[in-house]
Amino acid sequence: MTNTTGKPDTNSGRVFLFLQGPHGPFFSELAQHMQQTGARCWRVVFNAGDGSRWQDRNTLLVFHDRIEDWPAQFATWIEDIEATDIVLYGDTRRHHAEAIAIARKAGLTVHVFEEGYLRPYWATYEREGSNGNSRLMQITLAQMEQALTRTADVPALPPDQWGDLRMHMVHGALYHWHVLFRNHGFPHYRPHRDQTVAEEFRLHLLRLLRRPRHMVQRWAATRHIRKGGWPFHVVLLQLEHDASFRSFSGFESQTDFVEMVISEFARGAPPHHRLVFKAHPLEDGRAPLEAAIRASAEQHGLSDRVFFVKGGKLAYLLASARSAVTVNSTSAHQALWRGLPVRSFGTSVYDKASLVSHQPLSDFFAEPTPPNPDAYAIYRQFLLETSQLPGGFYSSRGRAQLLRQVVDRMLDPVDPYDHRLQPQETKPQHLRLVRG
Repeated sequence: MTNTTGKPDTNSGRVFLFLQGPHGPFFSELAQHMQQTGARCWRVVFNAGDGSRWQDRNTLLVFHDRIEDWPAQFATWIEDIEATDIVLYGDTRRHHAEAIAIARKAGLTVHVFEEGYLRPYWATYEREGSNGNSRLMQITLAQMEQALTRTADVPALPPDQWGDLRMHMVHGALYHWHVLFRNHGFPHYRPHRDQTVAEEFRLHLLRLLRRPRHMVQRWAATRHIRKGGWPFHVVLLQLEHDASFRSFSGFESQTDFVEMVISEFARGAPPHHRLVFKAHPLEDGRAPLEAAIRASAEQHGLSDRVFFVKGGKLAYLLASARSAVTVNSTSAHQALWRGLPVRSFGTSVYDKASLVSHQPLSDFFAEPTPPNPDAYAIYRQFLLETSQLPGGFYSSRGRAQLLRQVVDRMLDPVDPYDHRLQPQETKPQHLRLVRG
């Protein structure tokens, strides 16, 4: 039974096949909510961690074979279970990219989750792709503005605190514990990152254990920078193993990026300015960032002008910063929201005219071009009304908030972006966006 769009009705015929998701129980809880709508849900298990939180053990599809055998097995499974949809977290892992290509040819709907573009209080939900593969890459600000003139939706306000970072660490450590100690049934499993499973588990555990010490260190470093009275520029570092950096950055490593930034800062920044490298909150030391920053700063004679902050809340630094530099971190949104000039590299969904600077970096440090505040207001509002949903994957409160909205979005036959980009004659005419 189908509706006029050719898609199955929300309560008949939908079969969701879940691939790898964020660490923790989010995919299992999402499946339970989907089942309440009458849909059936299955989960592919690539290792012992993938299935550890899945409630219905009878709906697990266990992949024991080599990665080269995955496309054929996936094609067989979607036919056997009569899948109508696939659900996954991140779209650049080899097995996810191959599954998406097969699913598209078979006419399945592809649901992609990612961390929020507007972090930390939102999660990203899109169809077909995310980050450099997102439809946002093709949607212009002019199209966004035209779409927003036809809506009076009030964007969701962020909560005061989710507590997701701590639980993200806990779920990550538990996941890798299962893979490390219970993975004997998956002899061909290889992680999509360069580190071994044992190294991943060790890094997650060490990050948890060192958290109190790092909190004291970053408090002292942040206080020193804010009390120093110098103009300073913030460099938003990313996780070197993050999909957005690996697939869409153009840099071989974070250390290459660090060397380029310090070199250009030495060339162009006024002598009384300072440079602050802000580590990702989940940075675990697998990339030698602190040593690379120290060595490069010394090489360029900037040892007293370059600082490194280990994680923590970005707002404390951005509140006093002169500008922000990044490869393609979503943290740039926090800088743009504050009206700070942003220089980005690589491919990012916010790399739009009037938002980020494309000056030579040495010129940017000397006199950065700020974003157009009206352009960013349009861009942000469009994201809040389409792909950004309040909540998160890791804390129970964040998951509850996210699940309240995402089930209906997934069951909707219309892509979230198309709801705003439909021709004007199909939209209500009496609703208008009022800008203050």
